[in-house]
Amino acid sequence: MIEIRNLSVTYSRITGKDRNAAADAVKDVSLAIEKGRLFALAGESGSGKSTVLMAIPGLLPRGTKISGQILLDGKDLLSMTEDELNRIRWRRIALVPQGAMNSFTPVITVGRHVEEVLSVHLGLSKKEAAERIPSLFALAGLDGALASRYPHELSGGQKQRAAIALALACEPGYLLCDEPTTALDVITQQGIITTLKRLSDEKGVGILLVSHDLPLAASAASKLYIMKDGALVEEGDPRTIAAHPRNPHTKALVNALLELEEEPS
Repeated sequence: MIEIRNLSVTYSRITGKDRNAAADAVKDVSLAIEKGRLFALAGESGSGKSTVLMAIPGLLPRGTKISGQILLDGKDLLSMTEDELNRIRWRRIALVPQGAMNSFTPVITVGRHVEEVLSVHLGLSKKEAAERIPSLFALAGLDGALASRYPHELSGGQKQRAAIALALACEPGYLLCDEPTTALDVITQQGIITTLKRLSDEKGVGILLVSHDLPLAASAASKLYIMKDGALVEEGDPRTIAAHPRNPHTKALVNALLELEEEPS
């Protein structure tokens, strides 16, 4: 289990008068991610959800003030050194970043990206790594033949699936997905979500899905967390939250969606 306890994050920034100022991005957030389940963290842009996700593998900017605990099977990630975190990244916790192109160097084939991860983190030879690529691509719902292509030769959905294959290379127990369906069409979005749910159900991967799309997050998750202005305002079963939201912000989100559905086409 990954257990976040009372996490608070404050970014340092420079004001117009060149004086240090603080921005409280996350305020006393507690949540858990279990293996074999898909959890969703939803909220509007700027609510702090991506900050929570990036805090888990220790990828927040230098100088960021962080308090609380992030426990991986009882060990606090926030107290680990960079070397200790590097031994956990990819192998135990992997990231699918927002925007698939953020995962790839444009002059290297997508298959070569996976080979490098397997070589650096698992010590596999080029031949051994190449032999594993087709199964990794299949796991992400992608044709292994696409491994020889460059990122710009893939569609948006294919790039996103390749990013998932890359994240799965070292068979991590947990997958952190930051807006993995952004800028994709509805059918492709549903395909990506189906793949993530299959990884959770069949492979036992614990997944945290961050999204500003409340219906998409609710349709995918076994448990839904809602954030607003850096704080966790509601959590529970997605159907229950959609039918009986308790927090005013969640009620406003649900009502806005209902109004959109009722508008004539």
